[in-house]
Amino acid sequence: MRRDRGVALITAIVLVAIATILAVHIGTRAALDLRRTAGLVALDQAWHVALGAEAWAAEVLSDDLEDNETDHLGEAWAQPLPALPVDGGEVRGALEDMQGRFNLNNLLDENRETDETNVERFERLLLLVGAQPRWARIMADWLDEDTVPGIPEGAEDNTYLSQNPPYRAANGLVATTTEMLALPGMTREEFERIRPYVAALPVGTPVNLCTAKAPVLAALVEGGTDFGNAELLEANRRAGCFPTRADLQATLDAAAWQGLEQSVSESSDWFRAVTAVRIGTSELTLYSLVERNGPASIRTVLRSTGTE
Repeated sequence: MRRDRGVALITAIVLVAIATILAVHIGTRAALDLRRTAGLVALDQAWHVALGAEAWAAEVLSDDLEDNETDHLGEAWAQPLPALPVDGGEVRGALEDMQGRFNLNNLLDENRETDETNVERFERLLLLVGAQPRWARIMADWLDEDTVPGIPEGAEDNTYLSQNPPYRAANGLVATTTEMLALPGMTREEFERIRPYVAALPVGTPVNLCTAKAPVLAALVEGGTDFGNAELLEANRRAGCFPTRADLQATLDAAAWQGLEQSVSESSDWFRAVTAVRIGTSELTLYSLVERNGPASIRTVLRSTGTE
């Protein structure tokens, strides 16, 4: 009888332990499900807040076009939006002129053939930012429609099919600058050197002199320009557009200006809105590529979250 009581006690303890484990498991799963649901609700709320900020950015760009003929860093659109409270969190934002960067698709001309002038400009830019200039020729081959590797640094399907896993060259225009990561040998570290200075815009989009970064300006002509100094640009851009087309023309000979004239402007049609929203512990960053064709014609061409 004593043995039977011992067995019954052990059985009861085991059952209580199992019941406790099950209760803890059910409670933990319920808490995780509740937290997951709350996170999804917060992200959905953040998404709509970000879309509202994007619409606000479009209004700012529309008003700016009605008031000014140039786009420079002293204008209202270029000032970052400080953290503003929203229900359960905050929203921050900024607009960037994407025509202040080198357009990768300009490595091709209107006939979708390699534009040697822009390839050379890109090579100079890569050198200025500490990257290898060979990416210019490889990128041009990634874009062009033929399957003949450029000389000396080009790459086509024969190179990409030897990668692991194998893939083919795009042979078409890029929609995002992250396509550079598909180039053979491109590392994240190398890409991060290049990323702040490049954009993916329609072929033929000019560089806005008023907002272009110093290395982009310096790479426009062989031997550099007089405006490739970041401190000089910051000091002079507080009052408005600098350098203007007239400023640049005055520093170049006639032949150099003639080759550059159609590639630069003082206004922009392409901007990127970056909106960061925090709701509770959930965070969302929305990158919106915006095209402005006129005060009444502003559209979002591309949206991405988490990465530009």
